[in-house]
Amino acid sequence: MSELSVNHLLGIKYLNKKDIELIFETADHFKEVINRSIKKVPTLRDTTIANIFFENSTRTKLSFELAEKRLSADVINFSASQSSVKKGETLIDTVNNILSMKVDMVIMRHPNPGAGIFLSKHVNASIINAGDGAHEHPTQALLDSYSIREKLEGVEGKNVVIVGDILHSRVALSNIFALKLQGAKVKVCGPKTLIPKHIESLGVEVETDLVKALEWCDVANMLRVQNERMDISYFPSTREYTQQFGINRKLLDSLNKEIVIMHPGPINRGVEITSDVADSDQSIILEQVENGVAIRMAVIYLLASKIK
Repeated sequence: MSELSVNHLLGIKYLNKKDIELIFETADHFKEVINRSIKKVPTLRDTTIANIFFENSTRTKLSFELAEKRLSADVINFSASQSSVKKGETLIDTVNNILSMKVDMVIMRHPNPGAGIFLSKHVNASIINAGDGAHEHPTQALLDSYSIREKLEGVEGKNVVIVGDILHSRVALSNIFALKLQGAKVKVCGPKTLIPKHIESLGVEVETDLVKALEWCDVANMLRVQNERMDISYFPSTREYTQQFGINRKLLDSLNKEIVIMHPGPINRGVEITSDVADSDQSIILEQVENGVAIRMAVIYLLASKIK
């Protein structure tokens, strides 16, 4: 059997193209499983997985938990209120306490960039990064690429624009790494204040005109504005942001082609995307959610097979 080149999933930048292909092929298999009447496989019956979330999350946490249960793993859930989280020793102590219960794998979301990398060097378990600050969110990028592959029969050569709050988005960074690795062309679009300096060094182009970006792309991945990560105002008003960078039905219909609309969720309906776009045939938002479970099953399964 092929295996991943890594022992942890800390970020897309540590994967190679073969790793992504293996994850997608494994996810194809698990997608069949979750569409059967009996949705469970006994694969990880003797594996214990801890979900440790130091930041609020509903969809990612539910998706991981469902993936773990579909694989018949034993699951421990640990939520820490952000106020009690300290860097360094406290994080190691917290995880070591959980590992002393003989846990094989840790799924962690943490507000500090690099927390998963730090942890992987200090504890004896396989770590999956479920989002570290504004740094990376690798399983989201994998499920996004997987959804493009499914809808457009491949990722290579496709034009993908990521629209919105690029500066605070771990989804954007992981997506750029994943898409570039698979040979897609990537542009980012948003207010200049929300585009990181030197982002071109990652091999992406910046486009500040949404209409031009949409006319160029095959896929538009719409990000929400992350108000909770903003300590200052990056644009005059939500209304103005929506006028410049929001997608509505009229705008989509004005394009000379049909593009695919994606969104990592949760959606601010009426801000970055209107309901008639989010719920349209061009949107693959619900497919992304379904694919998220299959992708996370694949990642957990492939990493668990390296532990045993």
